[in-house]
Amino acid sequence: MELLEQILSNQNMNEAYLRVYKNKGASGIDGVTVDELKQYLKENKDELRRRIRTRKYHPQAALRVEIPKENGKMRKLGIPTVVDRVVQQAIHQVLSPIFEEQFSEFSFGFRPKRSCEMAIIKSLEFLNEGHDWVIDIDLERFFDTVHHDKLMRIISQTVDDGDVISLIRKYLVSGVMVNGKYEETPVGTPQGGNLSPLLSNIMLNELDTELENRGLRFVRYADDSLIFVKSEKAADRVMKSIVRFIEKKLGLIVNAEKSRIARPKELKFLGYGYYYDYKNKKYQVKPHLSSIRRFQRKLRQLTKRNWSVPLDFRILKLKQVIFGWVNYFRIANMKKVTKQIDQKLRSRIRVIIWKQWKVPSKQIKSLIQLGIPKEEAKGLTYCRKGYRFIGLSKVVHRAISNKRLKQRGLPSVLTHYLKVHTVI
Repeated sequence: MELLEQILSNQNMNEAYLRVYKNKGASGIDGVTVDELKQYLKENKDELRRRIRTRKYHPQAALRVEIPKENGKMRKLGIPTVVDRVVQQAIHQVLSPIFEEQFSEFSFGFRPKRSCEMAIIKSLEFLNEGHDWVIDIDLERFFDTVHHDKLMRIISQTVDDGDVISLIRKYLVSGVMVNGKYEETPVGTPQGGNLSPLLSNIMLNELDTELENRGLRFVRYADDSLIFVKSEKAADRVMKSIVRFIEKKLGLIVNAEKSRIARPKELKFLGYGYYYDYKNKKYQVKPHLSSIRRFQRKLRQLTKRNWSVPLDFRILKLKQVIFGWVNYFRIANMKKVTKQIDQKLRSRIRVIIWKQWKVPSKQIKSLIQLGIPKEEAKGLTYCRKGYRFIGLSKVVHRAISNKRLKQRGLPSVLTHYLKVHTVI
């Protein structure tokens, strides 16, 4: 069966629809939602297939949205229509197994049965083998700068089906809608589309192949790459030659300000930081300081006193954030920092509970019910101190103890970390 027919087969299209439906997501420029998608495909699937087969199908422009990046800048995303997402997903499902056979074992981003965790573990292997001079390559606006002709030439070396090649190119040049105005996309891949991760890996596999041919140790996750060598001299030589290869052969832009030669303790990779464990004489990982601060900001947002929501709802949201963060960093060493985060979290929850008691009479009554003597309860209630003092006071700590907060359902960062932590 030809590739295009595999893509358009009932089974493949149904799987693509289910994946798009499961992932939910916003509507594209036509306003059709994922909930309306099933009915639309039921009524139009035959016509959709006919137009694709006769090369009369033209994807709609993606809806341009911007989301804030960690550094304060904005990341541009393109949201395709739900129908285009289904077609892109159908292409992805057929082409991915073909290209997987070509991809490097040191590439971990957006691939089946691979993860950030595996990339971090591999990086530690290289460091602990003595390759502790690291070239940190940062590609500037990678998704916005990919050359279509170069990408299509690479794809056509593997895909011998003109109809599929034509369809992929149509997605590359389908354009974006920005504030209601259409803009062309002469370069770049549509970041945010279902096909984009595969296209980026196909393009950057050229870099992986070059690094492997040179016998270099490296780890790549999407457009984040680390190359490991044994000396500063080797790092300097590799840095210059690889930058030259990326810019001249691939036509991509290396961010000169962010790309650098670094020692492990200076690195930040996929949210992790590195340090040397002198006791065990090897490099280990921990959450990078910026990752910890971002996590703490999320917890502060969820424990704002002026957020008028039931405590149960607040605890549910805290669980989601805490479990997700700890699960991501489960191979990191962070026992000490999780204790500190727990202390601050419990203090803020105590203040929220205190504020919910509202009036002095209710505060005194509640403290007494929780075992605080009447005079102590009155003393704290009328002390005229601020909320921070209340949250840290020994009286409130005794009344709203760690045990009581646990019974109320408040999650512990440390407890969940000890539960899921994996030693590497």
